[in-house]
Amino acid sequence: MSNDNSIPARDRAFDAPSGFVQAVDGAGNSTIGHIGSGLAPADAAGRATPVSRAISHPLFGWVVMALAVALPFVNSSSYSIRIATDALIFVMLAVGLNIVVGYCGLLDLGFAAFFAIGAYTSGILTTSLGWPIPLTIPVVVIAAVIGGVVIGGPTLRLRSDYLAIVTLGFGEIIRITANNLDVTGGPNGIFGIPDFGDFGLRSDITTYWIIVAVVAAAVLASARLGKGRLGRAWRFVREDEDAAEAMGIHTYRVKFAAYITGAIFGGIAGVLFAVHQTAISPTSFNFLWSALILMAVVLGGMGSTPGVVIGALVISLLPELLRGAENWRYLVFGVLLIIVMLFRPQGIWPHRGDEKPSRIEKRRARTAAKEVVP
Repeated sequence: MSNDNSIPARDRAFDAPSGFVQAVDGAGNSTIGHIGSGLAPADAAGRATPVSRAISHPLFGWVVMALAVALPFVNSSSYSIRIATDALIFVMLAVGLNIVVGYCGLLDLGFAAFFAIGAYTSGILTTSLGWPIPLTIPVVVIAAVIGGVVIGGPTLRLRSDYLAIVTLGFGEIIRITANNLDVTGGPNGIFGIPDFGDFGLRSDITTYWIIVAVVAAAVLASARLGKGRLGRAWRFVREDEDAAEAMGIHTYRVKFAAYITGAIFGGIAGVLFAVHQTAISPTSFNFLWSALILMAVVLGGMGSTPGVVIGALVISLLPELLRGAENWRYLVFGVLLIIVMLFRPQGIWPHRGDEKPSRIEKRRARTAAKEVVP
């Protein structure tokens, strides 16, 4: 057996492990957990509770959608329909911001900017040019993408607090710009925005059912994106951007895709808001909107689509349920939110890290097992 001293120093330098490997070896054994493990509702043994399995079942979403569709048959008062429509639009906004904050980990404090872009684009096209609402949606998507490119292009290279400050500034820029342009109506805004039509029913009920369909499609699309290949890349960037880049993920493109997707969701929500309110103004898109949407994402559970939906419903409906408290309702509202955050800091329904393999992955695993067995 040859001695190491007989090996030239230059060859020993090439054979020696790198500094990164030495650092990992020196760190010793560590406990590695799944993303979000221990946060999902589970029993003492770590098994999912019956409520968790019920909400995770695909039929649960269809049941919720059926209940939403049946609301006008149960209570068709204008007040109930209006409050339910506001809640659905808020769910759309929260789901869109969840892609940016929950999936990808980008702290965005100016999400109301895309909300305003969608509402004003649709409002201008319908009132000034006489376009029907459905034809404005493709233009709104293009406008939201352009806004995402202008805002996200130079800012997504920043991280954490710097990104939050810059997005907050852009959100205020959009609002102030709308307040000073003649085409947007200035401080008075735009009024007389048409709806989707009555189709032989009350116009508010027709608008409500259309919004139910759009929001249901948005929630499903968001959930599918989170479970796909791009969703995994978003989560890797959220957990450790440097490690994700070292593994070959183009982090800037991945973050840009999340930002543009969230912008599209926000723009479409702006169209629904303009149709529902029939009038918009710059005061409708202040910083409070961005703060409440972010609060819904954090309260429900970042990265969890069912949790974000629950959080959006709580944030939008709780002030109405506390209307009996009169001037004290916002104080009670804030206290209740603090209590929830203290007892559920991970969110009402947090994201579960133990993902189930897809059907394609299961089929590949069975095929590989059959090939191994003689």
